[in-house]
Amino acid sequence: MDLYLPALPQMTEMFSTSRAMINLTLGGYLVAFAVGMLFWGPLSERTGRKPVLFVALGIYIAASLLCAASFSVEALIAARIPQGFAGGGVTVVGTAIVKEMFDGRERERVMARVMSLVLIAPMVAPVLGAFLLKIASWRVMFVVLALFGGLAAALVSQYRETLAEKSTGPFVKSWNRLGVVLLNPRFAFLLVIFAAAPMSLMALIGISAYVYVDRFGMSEQAFSFLFAFNAACAMIGPTLYLRLSRSIAVQTIILSCFGIIALGGLAMLTFGGLSPFGFAAIAATTTLAVIILRVPGANLLLDQQLRDTGSAAALIQFSGTLLGAAGILIVTASSHDLIRNYGILLVAIGSICVAMWLAVRHRPFVADTLFRPDAPPAYQTNKEPEMP
Repeated sequence: MDLYLPALPQMTEMFSTSRAMINLTLGGYLVAFAVGMLFWGPLSERTGRKPVLFVALGIYIAASLLCAASFSVEALIAARIPQGFAGGGVTVVGTAIVKEMFDGRERERVMARVMSLVLIAPMVAPVLGAFLLKIASWRVMFVVLALFGGLAAALVSQYRETLAEKSTGPFVKSWNRLGVVLLNPRFAFLLVIFAAAPMSLMALIGISAYVYVDRFGMSEQAFSFLFAFNAACAMIGPTLYLRLSRSIAVQTIILSCFGIIALGGLAMLTFGGLSPFGFAAIAATTTLAVIILRVPGANLLLDQQLRDTGSAAALIQFSGTLLGAAGILIVTASSHDLIRNYGILLVAIGSICVAMWLAVRHRPFVADTLFRPDAPPAYQTNKEPEMP
């Protein structure tokens, strides 16, 4: 997603189209990515994790090459859809694998490490994309993505299957488990809270190139460095969460992060349009808050389910991604003032999530699951709660 961000303004001119149409290459990818997770997650419970990874990566590679060969914005959007659909399979299976291999506090540590590594990509990708844009066209970026897909497939060949017991029911019924997970009211309520925060992050991705290049008149290379700064701040989020949670209750950390998002929106409305560096500083702060939320949010949601790990992981990733796509569409629906639109979105997300979190933060299914810095070792294992 991030590799071709520096080329978005150029692609708008080359295809002689609108920002909204070019942003559909992002929004279409995200929607397909989200739907793909709903498809691949339950399916992996029936076939195992490794076959899904191989098939999804094969589709991803082919779709990336189709993107590179697109000669109209409509064709590019069409090719991005199977690319996103396949990418969703890799993401959801990765989350399920972590759940199967680790538990409790150790799972939080592993999730933090994985997220930190994953966040290197948004830091490096725009810089690499801007470099590629200097020596070649935007089409080469999608060829590079196909090569990355091939590298990932080579790594998957070394993976040992972690699903201990595969589902034996009919294939068609694999997707019924999504409904079973959603009928868990604890999981569903928490899902709404933690899926809303990524809207602000995806919205930032959708407007950043236009804000830096068009609004502030910066070069694509300068934009890539400011975007990399945002990603670098995000990369410390998981590690920062682990350190904070040693002495601060997780409930308090979560509440503070939602508050930072709301305050970041107010700061964006007040100062965001004054300079690119002010915009970058506010965006980096809110991004850090969103990333910190991902570790305890995912762990808390996974702890609500004893079974159906693939379906639970699919719903977690699907909801965050789908709302993220909605965030992009919301802030770009009116291009008159993208910074104002983004600030309003931040205030709305932060305020709503603060209210919802205050309603459940002390409920047993939350308080008895989250790690407490003063808890004895037996408590810190985060034993699975009984199904409601």
